[in-house]
Amino acid sequence: MLTTHHLHHLHHHRGSTAVELDKITNLNTLIVEINSHVALFRDMLIHVGQAKDCPELREKIRKLRRTCVEALKHTAQILMPQVKSAMADGILTDNPHLVLLFYMAQLFLRELVKSYRLIQVVPMDMSGYYENRAGPSNLGNVISQILLCKQFTPDFNEEELCSITKDSQDIAVLLSEMQEYMPQHEAYLERNAALDTTGPWQAKRRQNYICKNMSLLCCVSRPNYL
Repeated sequence: MLTTHHLHHLHHHRGSTAVELDKITNLNTLIVEINSHVALFRDMLIHVGQAKDCPELREKIRKLRRTCVEALKHTAQILMPQVKSAMADGILTDNPHLVLLFYMAQLFLRELVKSYRLIQVVPMDMSGYYENRAGPSNLGNVISQILLCKQFTPDFNEEELCSITKDSQDIAVLLSEMQEYMPQHEAYLERNAALDTTGPWQAKRRQNYICKNMSLLCCVSRPNYL
């Protein structure tokens, strides 16, 4: 017969299980969304410099880039405390969400560096696109125009390079944090040299890769149209 104590324990256990399931379901949803966003970002970059390239596409790329960055940061904020707590309790289980998030952040960082170079090689004239754009983000430009008595149009390409640099640095920080808790079991880690994710030597190459890419992006100011 179940005592009151047993019933309370069973209820508590079921409640904890339900909470854990909710957390896993939420993480699954976030991971799937990030995977889709990163893939779409890559697909959009394919059209840069081609027939479909236009100011509207560049704006979509900018917005999607910001969506990817915020989604990765948000998911990491949810996941990392769980991973750190498990490690503190001595639980050394491989976390598939951590592995997936790390891989997607790593791939996205490479796409960020690629987008940076594409903007340098194939800049887009956005002056006409932002000419009639209204909203709070243009308040600084309006004030500048009044004070300077001249037309002022932000340089979209330069500000994109600055924004991509800041986003790349944020993702690099996430990667460095997650790397400390990545499982070392080869069944989970890709041994392909293009990913460089296993063992001390590969980990060092991975860190060098991040630092090398960061050295390519030197401007850290925030764009004024965000």
